[in-house]
Amino acid sequence: MKLIEEFKTFAKRGNVLDMAVGIIIGAAFGSIVTSLVNDILMPPLGVLIGGIDFTDLSFKLTTPVNSGKPVEILYGKFINTIVNFIIVAFSIFLVVKGMNRLMKKEGAKPAEPQKPSEEVLLLTQIRDLLKK
Repeated sequence: MKLIEEFKTFAKRGNVLDMAVGIIIGAAFGSIVTSLVNDILMPPLGVLIGGIDFTDLSFKLTTPVNSGKPVEILYGKFINTIVNFIIVAFSIFLVVKGMNRLMKKEGAKPAEPQKPSEEVLLLTQIRDLLKK
């Protein structure tokens, strides 16, 4: 029962909704980056280094047996995944860096001076009247 109560407390926080939205946007962003890498970046890169399609790069461990598929290490797809990761990591770095810059600007604003309390104002008036 304690676990259920802890979950209810967790779910009632506003952070859960923010986290869910972030995960959904992150998944969509991941598919965009995957398409960017596979469909836009890698084909020209393959042409530049000799017409290589990275997705087809593999190392065959065995030959096909009984009309089956050979056992392969698909290192071309792995290269695509690494490029994909680098782009996602760099994008997240830029977002965090931008957020940190915004937070610094907000924190750098000078705070308005605190107004004196009513007691201090009254004592100041009394002091000024005694000076006269």
